[in-house]
Amino acid sequence: MSSSESSSSPRMRSYLAAAARFRSGEDTPRAFLERCLEAYAAWEPKIGAFVHTSFETARAAADASTVRWRAGKPLSAIDGMPVGVKDIIETATMPTEMGSPLFEGWCSGWDAAAVTALRDAGAVIVGKTVTTEFAASEPRGTRNPWDVARTPGGSSSGSAAAVGAGLLSAGLGTQVIGSIVRPAGYCGCVGYKPSVGAINRGGSHDYLSQSSTGVLAATLDDAWQVAIEIAARVGGDPGYVGLVGPATPPAANKPRRLTVLETAGWSVASAEAKAALEAAVARLGASGVEIITRRSHAEVEAVEVAILESFAVSTKINDWEWRWPLNSFHERDASKLSRAMVDRLGRAEAMKVSDYRAALAERARVRGLYAALASLCDACITLTAPSAAPVGLATTGNPIFVVPGSLLGIPALALPLLQEQGLPLGLQVMGFSEADAELFATAAWVTQALVDQAPGGLDD
Repeated sequence: MSSSESSSSPRMRSYLAAAARFRSGEDTPRAFLERCLEAYAAWEPKIGAFVHTSFETARAAADASTVRWRAGKPLSAIDGMPVGVKDIIETATMPTEMGSPLFEGWCSGWDAAAVTALRDAGAVIVGKTVTTEFAASEPRGTRNPWDVARTPGGSSSGSAAAVGAGLLSAGLGTQVIGSIVRPAGYCGCVGYKPSVGAINRGGSHDYLSQSSTGVLAATLDDAWQVAIEIAARVGGDPGYVGLVGPATPPAANKPRRLTVLETAGWSVASAEAKAALEAAVARLGASGVEIITRRSHAEVEAVEVAILESFAVSTKINDWEWRWPLNSFHERDASKLSRAMVDRLGRAEAMKVSDYRAALAERARVRGLYAALASLCDACITLTAPSAAPVGLATTGNPIFVVPGSLLGIPALALPLLQEQGLPLGLQVMGFSEADAELFATAAWVTQALVDQAPGGLDD
């Protein structure tokens, strides 16, 4: 945040770190929630992370959680955790407006699968967090807690800003281009985009084949715990095995070899951002991890070339998949759609099904090339954005570094370990399809190796 707005930096709030004191009564879920609500009172007027809140219900849920912890019978490790739900995901007791005037005040009366699982695990749903229009590109006014003149990224804008400022321990997000990893990088929190299909998307209004429901959280441990608690209760998307891994956060595991991916973003990244990544890579190498690149291995070069068109291929796929319901929305009231959505519908209607099929074939080809890297390395690393969050709220920033992970359908993490212009810049760690737990183990070790570079801190 700029010095003109506040003298203090945002402080994230890990629930798992505090939960160790709940059984003894030294701390309680209700007291933890009240600290989050104090942060809400201080920060929400400045950042606008929420569209709806339910504090009375949240306090009642936190009280019930407190009783369970004192009795030694919490429903899960996240029993009592304050969580936000991106406003593209249905909640029974609050509207789901999808960042669109078309759905102002609309409430389905149902909880999405992930929300049902969170309630069953005892999590406290504090409110609905801002999304861009239909989780696409049109911003809805949320500001970055590190500098309110800057974008928080999108489309999971509200969840990123709320977690980054300590209003929540975790928030649900969705990603089809860069909507979890990029805003997490901008707001200085952890962002987890799972493998496609790992988390059940039932009741989430993002009907796209690359979409994943994921988590933005204060720490890696908080992110994993939220995700695995959801998966344990509602599984993954139909036809997928869902998130597989331990019931507690994976232990850190030193990788044997890491691949550095430049992506198409390298040509537009700032000199400071490149230097931050290069310094992190040097430190990891000095810790005994072998680093490979496009210059050392032909297989990496093949992937680098293949992912250059990630944005163009993803856009074609997404445009076609948005043909419905956008055509229906347009018929209902075109005046309530942004110009970006009207243009997308025009592109979709100009496409032939053969264009879509060709894009799917290209996606499959690129996924095959990337999958071959699994025999060479434990994970790939790159930036989450070309620079820190740009000034202005008219866009959500450049997704060029994060769209490859969406096209590939792989798990990706944003780690708040780098800085640019004195502001957060995420280190992105990318894994392999349905190997999310292994990615967390690698990322935990990377975090330990680089943690003193992190731009912010934690409160509990």
